Amino acid sequence: MPIDWKRTLREGAVAGNWASVLSTLALLWAGRRQARTALTPVNAVSHWLWGDPALREHRPRLSHTLPGYAIHHGASMFWAAASAAARDASGRPPEATWPAVCRRAAVTSAIACTVDFRLTPHRFTPGFEHHLGRGAIAAVYVAFGAGLAIGTAIALRRPLR
Repeated sequence: MPIDWKRTLREGAVAGNWASVLSTLALLWAGRRQARTALTPVNAVSHWLWGDPALREHRPRLSHTLPGYAIHHGASMFWAAASAAARDASGRPPEATWPAVCRRAAVTSAIACTVDFRLTPHRFTPGFEHHLGRGAIAAVYVAFGAGLAIGTAIALRRPLR
C-alpha cells in the first residue's frame, strides 16, 4: 500500500508539535532541578551549530535557546512523520484504539532514544544528556511519547476506543 503523504505529513506535524512541546516542558523541568537553569538543556541542543561551547550556555540567548528549541522541534516532527510513514508503508490502517496509538508512540520514542544516544555522532546527539541524569532523560522521552500519542489521536480526527 502506498504511503498517503498528505495524511502522513499532517499527522507528523500535529503529533510532532505535541511531542515537542511536552518533551520541552520535561526538559525545562529537569533543567530546573538538575542543571544550572531550566534553559540549560534546551540551549545544549544548539551544539549542533556551535559545538561543545553551547553545552556551557546557561542563560537565555537567541543564539542558543531559539536554535536549540528549533532543532528539537524539527527532530520531533521528523520522528512523528517517520512513525506515520512506517505505519502507512506497512499497509495497516490508522489506529482506532488508545492502546494501539500508545504502543506505536512508545516504540517510536524508544527508537528515537536509541538512535539519539547509540547511533548518532557526538555532534548530533541531543546535547541535554550532558546536564541531565538517566531518569530525567527517560522522563523527557516518556513526555515525547505522550505527545506523540495525543497528537496522533488529534490528527486522526476520530474518537479512539
